[in-house]
Amino acid sequence: MGDIDTFEGLLAAVAVEDGLRVTDPASGEVLGYAPDRTVEDLRRAVAVAKAAQPGWEALGHEERSRLLHVAADAVEHSAAALAELISREQGKPLNGPGSRFEAGGVAAWLRAAADTPLEPERVGESAVLRYRAVGVVGAIGPWNWPALIACWQFAGALRMGNTVVLKPSEYTPLSVLALGEVVGRVLPEGVLTVLSGGRELGAAVVADRGFGKLMFTGSTRTGRAIVAASAGNLPRLTLELGGNDPGIVLPDADPAAIAEDLFWGAFINTGQTCAALKRLYVHESLHDEVVEALRAVVERTPMGPGVEEGSLLGPLTTREQFGIVDGLVEKAKAAGARIVIGGEPDRDAPGNFYPATLVTGVAGDAGLVVEEQFGPALPILPYRDLDDVIGQANALETGLGASVWSADVERAKEVSGRIEAGTVWINKHGTVHPMVPFGGVKGSGYGLEFGQEGLKAVAVPQIITT
Repeated sequence: MGDIDTFEGLLAAVAVEDGLRVTDPASGEVLGYAPDRTVEDLRRAVAVAKAAQPGWEALGHEERSRLLHVAADAVEHSAAALAELISREQGKPLNGPGSRFEAGGVAAWLRAAADTPLEPERVGESAVLRYRAVGVVGAIGPWNWPALIACWQFAGALRMGNTVVLKPSEYTPLSVLALGEVVGRVLPEGVLTVLSGGRELGAAVVADRGFGKLMFTGSTRTGRAIVAASAGNLPRLTLELGGNDPGIVLPDADPAAIAEDLFWGAFINTGQTCAALKRLYVHESLHDEVVEALRAVVERTPMGPGVEEGSLLGPLTTREQFGIVDGLVEKAKAAGARIVIGGEPDRDAPGNFYPATLVTGVAGDAGLVVEEQFGPALPILPYRDLDDVIGQANALETGLGASVWSADVERAKEVSGRIEAGTVWINKHGTVHPMVPFGGVKGSGYGLEFGQEGLKAVAVPQIITT
């Protein structure tokens, strides 16, 4: 099978000769095949997880936390191999906020889940509130941060005494299977199971009555379908859905000082992040300066295959996503928008490379503004009136994240309080921390992850009254 701490060893441990074809988004070449599991495979996995759950919960918080630390050690031992697999499968570069960052984040979130205290709470004079395991948790992950978001789903769930059956995206199953292999080697059998498969398998996860909790990260449309399809079982739900995050630059901001952070807020993972900055509103007095400062950052940020050490931006993961971004930019062009930089991809190239693109002169109701582009194309819109721009920021159905940029932090806090979003960052965008709760409002879903609130979300509250 090969060593688990090499790229070849990880790939050999999880790939099969035929099944779900996985291609390298930088070249279009076949990377390998993942097992295409069936509904019957899922039923067996749920049965095994259900049988393993009482014993796992009975180990107690201290022992489960110890094993999560051992799992984090194992991830760190295999981090270089896992990072290479993520780069080759998903496309993000090794460096910058890329696949090495993602692999390191997995270990960090495992340790945070292990170390976050969650003590029983006294309620009134004679009652205690405590949290117990739900049972078996079903999770469906996305393709943009496949290993890290998988860890977000299972780390807290395991800490609280649940067992987990996780289905990764059919576009990026190998890295999640590899993570499951690495972590699973230090856990009891049946505690964590990763099953790769297509949409039929995902639908079966949602409908399976063996799950007491479902976790999903993906589009708002699919999230709504999950709510409807799971109604017969009434599982608890955590839904981290689509985002179209606004950023508002106030007139006292320093364009040169904020340009780098604005850029990475928008273009991290080549724009393929739910909580990335996707529409930027700049006060008219600063608009041109901010645009030029951002152009300078784009010009000096190299794009290329993820496994090349010099790359800081990579390809889009799927050809379908390439087409979505390309189509939105072309429609903006046709409507008279100005392409400041980018916007001219090589559509005949084998990889899914779309250049980092800045767009101005775009209408507030253009598709590039009101639809989630999920790629490296940022519309920049001037505004004059603060009340009006806050209205524009709140006008869409999404409410995952937002940001306010200002030299006056107290003023920025006042503006932040008027924005409808689960998280509002000040002078940064999209940064998450394993101890800080994260979740959306409106069409961006509900439920929190990370920290104590994240642990409570994968548990059942119980009141003991004496």
